[in-house]
Amino acid sequence: MTDHANTMWGGRFAAGPDAIMEAINASIGFDRRLAQQDIAGSRAHAAMLAATGIITDSDAEEIRKGLLTVLSEIEGGTFPFSAALEDIHMNVEARLKEIVGEAAGRLHTARSRNDQVAVDFRLWVRDQCDAADAALAAVQKALLGQAEAGADWVMPGFTHLQVAQPVTWGHHMLAYVEMLGRDRSRFADARKRMNLSPLGAAALAGTSFPIDREMTAAALGFDGPMANSLDAVSDRDFALEFLSAASICAMHLSRLAEELVIWSSAQFRFVKMSDKWSTGSSIMPQKRNPDAAELIRAKIGRIFGANVALMTVMKGLPLTYSKDMQEDKEQVFDAADNLMLALAAMAGMVADMTANRESLRAAAATGFSTATDLADWLVRELGLPFREAHHVTGSLVAMAEDAGCDLPDLTLAQMQSVHDGIRQDVFDVLGVENSVASRTSFGGTSPVRVREAIAQWQKHLG
Repeated sequence: MTDHANTMWGGRFAAGPDAIMEAINASIGFDRRLAQQDIAGSRAHAAMLAATGIITDSDAEEIRKGLLTVLSEIEGGTFPFSAALEDIHMNVEARLKEIVGEAAGRLHTARSRNDQVAVDFRLWVRDQCDAADAALAAVQKALLGQAEAGADWVMPGFTHLQVAQPVTWGHHMLAYVEMLGRDRSRFADARKRMNLSPLGAAALAGTSFPIDREMTAAALGFDGPMANSLDAVSDRDFALEFLSAASICAMHLSRLAEELVIWSSAQFRFVKMSDKWSTGSSIMPQKRNPDAAELIRAKIGRIFGANVALMTVMKGLPLTYSKDMQEDKEQVFDAADNLMLALAAMAGMVADMTANRESLRAAAATGFSTATDLADWLVRELGLPFREAHHVTGSLVAMAEDAGCDLPDLTLAQMQSVHDGIRQDVFDVLGVENSVASRTSFGGTSPVRVREAIAQWQKHLG
């Protein structure tokens, strides 16, 4: 029994240490995703080597043509990836040698796989910052569409998931527009910080060849070269900062997804999710399950996990490069993939959902949502200290609870039995529409403020 179990456990590694070492050492299974960046970096490096006289122009031209052939093979799906060659860098170089011969061997002059992978990965993450920004803008536009349609639709605002004060649907949608705007700024900040080139740091100490790091940095769209060769090959801050921004962004998406799950339930009926973003039940024909929202809500675990995993990989590494750093990519790839999927799904879901104006308004009018308006009226109109106004309002809420009604349903006589100064015009502030209309402070829920904010965001998003 034990022998059988060991054989089964050994499984794919039955060939022994060589097979195990190849499996743990090779990264081509995932770092092939860096092919485009790897070839871009090699093209820039080769052009610089020729410009500085380190290699001949004819060799550089052969290398350039060969790299373009390799790229076309990879994009066309005909490239022969090999685990024995370990990684994308060696796979490309080996194929380049087959195509152009001896000139390929000169490409790696004044370069190491350490600075090569650092520049490839930095370019890839930089691209992901740009992709995230565009995807976030799409979600913002979908939210703005909802906000514009319901700028003056009244709904309950919540604290502790309890009805607090009336707000507008447009105001609630704009809250997420603001959050995602900060997410975009975080990705932009991360991109700016990471936009320095490690290429030319070589293995860790730089090189004795007369390279031009400014030239390669400019060719790859960087603002300049990194200033310290040790830092250049061992830094993964840029990936961690991307994962941090992705985690915060995913958290925001998860909060919105949670609200959509709640709002689409039969108990709320605030929104109806499109069939495109919902599924039915295998046995309950009445069900419309918000699966897309639930999956967005779940994906934050993967993105958080990637952040923690890479932080843990890096925390104990001395300078400079250690093989541990091969574990930097899969986590980032997975997080980026899932963030982009969540953003695309959220943009589609928000654009296609339908808000139920009647249900929103009815819910806003329950739960004594205008109690704060009553307290403010007592302060403003009768000159009561707010603490006394709070006490009077609390007594009126208790009276309404006992009567099984809401505040606007109390009679003037009932209100005056608690405080004889209350007048008929108090009822003007107890309607939910009047409540939201009165919240005209900057950033408030008044439809006037909401429409101003929508206009500002539309101008900003273009």
